[in-house]
Amino acid sequence: MKIFTSALVTETNTFSEHPTTLASFEELGIIRGPTPARALGDVGPIVEQWRLRARRYGDEVVEGVYAIAQPAGRVRAEAYAQLRGEILNAARAAMPLDMVLLFLHGAMVAEGEDDCEGDLIRAMRELVGPQCVIGVELDPHCHMTSTMTQHADVIILMREYPHTDYEARAAELFDACRAAASGVTRPVMAVADCRMVGFYPTTIEPMRGLVNWMSEIEARPGIVSVSLVHGFPWGDVADAGTKVLVVADGDPAFAMTQATELAQALYRIRHAMLPRLETVRQALEGFDAQGGMPRLLADAGDNPGGGAPGDHTVLLAELVQRKNLRSALGMLVDPQSVQACFESGIGARLQLSLGGKGGAVSGRPLEVEASVRGLALDHVQWVGDIRDPLGRAAWIRVNATDIVLTSRRQQTLSPTAFTGLGVPLHEAQVIAVKSSHHYYAEFSKLSTDRHVIETGAALSMDFAHLPYRNRHMHFFPATDNPSPHLA
Repeated sequence: MKIFTSALVTETNTFSEHPTTLASFEELGIIRGPTPARALGDVGPIVEQWRLRARRYGDEVVEGVYAIAQPAGRVRAEAYAQLRGEILNAARAAMPLDMVLLFLHGAMVAEGEDDCEGDLIRAMRELVGPQCVIGVELDPHCHMTSTMTQHADVIILMREYPHTDYEARAAELFDACRAAASGVTRPVMAVADCRMVGFYPTTIEPMRGLVNWMSEIEARPGIVSVSLVHGFPWGDVADAGTKVLVVADGDPAFAMTQATELAQALYRIRHAMLPRLETVRQALEGFDAQGGMPRLLADAGDNPGGGAPGDHTVLLAELVQRKNLRSALGMLVDPQSVQACFESGIGARLQLSLGGKGGAVSGRPLEVEASVRGLALDHVQWVGDIRDPLGRAAWIRVNATDIVLTSRRQQTLSPTAFTGLGVPLHEAQVIAVKSSHHYYAEFSKLSTDRHVIETGAALSMDFAHLPYRNRHMHFFPATDNPSPHLA
């Protein structure tokens, strides 16, 4: 078989003032054609799975464009048009095709197009025709639209949050699509809308049990795949929200029955799923740091992985005031302070105005006297075998707090974001990270004492009061029981 693969990945925070441009994609690298998997960043493990499986079958793989950008505001129309056009042109040049495999985020919104993934899938279908099988892997923080399910044959979402299963889902997608292309199965998809907006880490109950149940449903005869659409709350589009997607073999009614069963299970625990947020003071009240594991504080509201600037200072201000508490915070996005540290050099003491530079949602800068402890021209954090570049970075110390400053906006995913600069993380009694939950995959190796902090930053988890204009407000928790048929 002849298979075309490509990727276009970003997550759009429509409330953000900072647009996603072509330069945003170029910052992480736009790859055209075959490239070693290690050079593809987050896309690499998925593409490598497709390559390995294709070789196993003796299939031919033609690779198009792989483009990924950090989450931010709406994608500029010209940037989306260019990348969309490049992907379609590469597919056109490779025709005829038996399969198309796309890795997309699912929450990409451009100027003039609220459903970029649906638009791209529809254009791909028009190009390759009805006989070619189109498979799509999505992030669970996506918007599931009827355009996506109408024009794709199989859609599979990562199941875990943090997303530790993207390789497994990529392999699952390949196998499901190849079975369909071979005529062994006839996949059909059904979507059940939970009418919910929420935040669902899968490392803890009750979500852990629900994810396990998804695997049980998937093992039933006639089921190809089961996915939970967490949804991306900070995307103000009509299709935002929590849904269940089931792929079955040839029986749409059966697929809908299974999707409704899982949607009911989630809906019935909706109150237990509401985020439990704390202030810094609440999280540290009564904390005994002697001899125990460090306490992890997640500044979820200032998570660059959701489009936040990453330079809010409320959490940092609380930590530096506690002069007897050894703490570490990372990563604060502040290119100007990084530049000042480089100009002063390691060992220097200087006055810095930290953070508060990304607009109204960044809050106020924090004025500090800091000592420069470490510098890096090309700092990286390692997430497994994936090298995540962070640009120029500095390690400073203010009172008893070690702070990692970076010039590139990225959420904190790994302890190497600290230790790569020399930060003695093993001395920290409290570790604070700019992340919602992805950090937990690596940081849980250091501690399971985790607290999500409310700082008033950009990504509010007060979902009932998000300023939606395009998404209707008939959802939980804005309405207590918006779907009585699921109760």
